Amino acid sequence: MNSLATALCSVVVVLGTLPFFSYAQLDPYFYNSTCSNVHSIVRDVLSNVSQSDPRMLASLIRLHFHDCFVQGCDASILLNDTDTIVSEQSAPPNKNSIRGLDVVNQIKTEIEKACPGIVSCADILALAAEISSDLASGPTWDVPLGRRDSLTANQTLASDNLPGPSSTLDQLKSKFITNQNLNITDLVALSGAHTIGRAQCKFFVDRLYNFNSTGNPDSTLNTTLLASLQVICPNGGTGTNLTNLDLTTPDTFDSNYYSNLQLQNGLLQSDQELFNSTDADTIALVNSFSSNQTLFFENFKASMIKMGNLGVLTGSQGEIRTQCNFVNGNSSGLATQATSKDSSQHGMVSSM
Repeated sequence: MNSLATALCSVVVVLGTLPFFSYAQLDPYFYNSTCSNVHSIVRDVLSNVSQSDPRMLASLIRLHFHDCFVQGCDASILLNDTDTIVSEQSAPPNKNSIRGLDVVNQIKTEIEKACPGIVSCADILALAAEISSDLASGPTWDVPLGRRDSLTANQTLASDNLPGPSSTLDQLKSKFITNQNLNITDLVALSGAHTIGRAQCKFFVDRLYNFNSTGNPDSTLNTTLLASLQVICPNGGTGTNLTNLDLTTPDTFDSNYYSNLQLQNGLLQSDQELFNSTDADTIALVNSFSSNQTLFFENFKASMIKMGNLGVLTGSQGEIRTQCNFVNGNSSGLATQATSKDSSQHGMVSSM
């Protein structure tokens, strides 16, 4: 009886730690009767794209994140500049860095052929993030759907809300917890998306030569990694060379991101801050996720669903955009703008 009681208590403790979500009007089966093949359409496009550009999977997860942190998951990040809209794409955390806008347009084009006027661009971003995780051998989840697209963008909020690669732990907590009402587990779990993807030298080169204006490298950076990065990123170079965020399995979604942090091999300052900050409540989570990939995956899924519910528009709010780069009725001369911008993007990563 004592053993049974202990087991039952353990179950209660585990279940008690699982988050409860209210999805407003979102539902994983939202399109079952109106666009039942939406998942397969998104998957087909991403499968083809990722064969020639494996980095795109990380870029699309990041694109969803950068959308949700600015006035909610409403596809505002996709809107181009117009006479009445100042695009979020020009905000410092996004400018010349976000990738995947052309891929989202490809997906939208295929969906419009099958189900015109039905599927929102905001839902495409959410589905693309989940399918990207799956294609990279990461976790999968049932994506709650039914978001609608915004009629506005907010460049100022994008500048204020999106964390950067040099963010301190306090700054990260402000962006994730104070601004978005997420929690410390969400912060550490969502940061694990950096288990795939690349970063340009210019976003971490200060750690190699002049950290915090000291004239010296970051003393917490693993010396072997430092030496290899100095070859890839010469002092005074262009800063556009790319290197992997995960040294060991750069295109596989796994828990090695956290193992890297334990070895002082986090590429970005904002990543290493999760483990290096003295007495930080993030350290225990890094250790747990490093030793238990299943635990990381379960928390990543829960945090992605939670993030995907931020500030959603549903019902009669917003609209279903015909093309993702501009609101309906304001398409003149803008249809190719996102694609042309996207061709020059090299992939700065945020602190997700």
